[in-house]
Amino acid sequence: MNQKIRNDYSANNIKLLEERLRRYEDEIGQISSTSTLIDRVSHLRKNRENDASKAIIKIENLMNLDLCFILDCTGSMSPYIKAAKEHILKVASYVNSNNSNIKLWVSFCGYRDHNNHGDRLQLFDFTNSLEKFKMYITNEVTAISNDDEPEDVLGGLNAAITEMTWSNATRVIIHIGDAPPHGGRFTNLYDEYPDGDPNGLTAESVLKKMQLKKILYYFGKINDSTDVMVNVFREIIGDFPIFDLMTSGNNPEVLVNKFCKATYSAIFSSITLTTTLRSSKNIYSLQQKKLQIDPHEPDWATHPEKTGKILCHIPPKTLAEVKDEYYFINSNFNEQDISFKLAPQPFSVGAERYAYFALDTNFGRPNKLVIKKYHDIKIGTIERYLESVEIYNVAYFLSTEFNIAAERVG
Repeated sequence: MNQKIRNDYSANNIKLLEERLRRYEDEIGQISSTSTLIDRVSHLRKNRENDASKAIIKIENLMNLDLCFILDCTGSMSPYIKAAKEHILKVASYVNSNNSNIKLWVSFCGYRDHNNHGDRLQLFDFTNSLEKFKMYITNEVTAISNDDEPEDVLGGLNAAITEMTWSNATRVIIHIGDAPPHGGRFTNLYDEYPDGDPNGLTAESVLKKMQLKKILYYFGKINDSTDVMVNVFREIIGDFPIFDLMTSGNNPEVLVNKFCKATYSAIFSSITLTTTLRSSKNIYSLQQKKLQIDPHEPDWATHPEKTGKILCHIPPKTLAEVKDEYYFINSNFNEQDISFKLAPQPFSVGAERYAYFALDTNFGRPNKLVIKKYHDIKIGTIERYLESVEIYNVAYFLSTEFNIAAERVG
């Protein structure tokens, strides 16, 4: 680092830079033995370039997706079995047109009930031939009626999790059913197995296996009889998406379209989650955090006013400033006092941060805000927040320049 740059550093910026270097060094699991800032920066840059190359390869692998459909195959489910067959080619076409890098492997697990004996479960292992998948459901899967209301839900889930060949990096289950599992824990309907699964399966044992195999779970709701099951599952694995597959009347096209939308959503959101969070442990942790949110804006009259300061960098105006690795270190902060009110609970949660309703009370007319806070208290330092502001400023500059160029091209 030359003397001019060293002289330009303020004591505060030096401290922030040191904090950032220590955090980066901690992330790679080693502390640089070199003493100069420039050597430490160079050392970390090389590590980050290697990490970026590895991340690109990993992201490419995460585009390969195992998608397992688990369906209740009892009497009332005939339209849904047909929709599962009819929608898969539409889904493949849509995915390919939106992101040709995504490669799908699909499987099927149909479950009925214990009195169906040999027909209790039907398994079709993963294939990348969507025509084979469609042919299997057409020729082999039929709806069969049963004696009681609950079905062998846990048996179906367990078979899909343990007997399928899960091999790709992104793994998804779409479970569709209109009846709860056996046992008083899930239902008060007539049940031939009121004490629960006769094979000893529990929701905890099955869903923990799913977590260990890094499988993401989505549920397609057909009626309210599965609501208790959903709540029990959420207590175990945290929040998960629920697709509304309820239909009125007998319109197969509407049902197929609902299936398509649910599957599109599951595919793209799963890839986004796995590429952003990188591990199922982080994903399930995020799902647990979602249970803590309150989506309703509070009554601001009952909340006290707080005071604070807004710190922000001067945004870069040229590409040269963006490429200057010392631009943000050398730039002064804009600082502004603020009076505000803050909701006690977040209304949403993302991969890194909670989002809170807030109210700027500086002016006569309050202005609504969103304030974000990192999940991990250890990284909730001023340096970490300022880094996110740097990222925002660079992204804002690049997107603005892109839009200007796009308008010129027409």
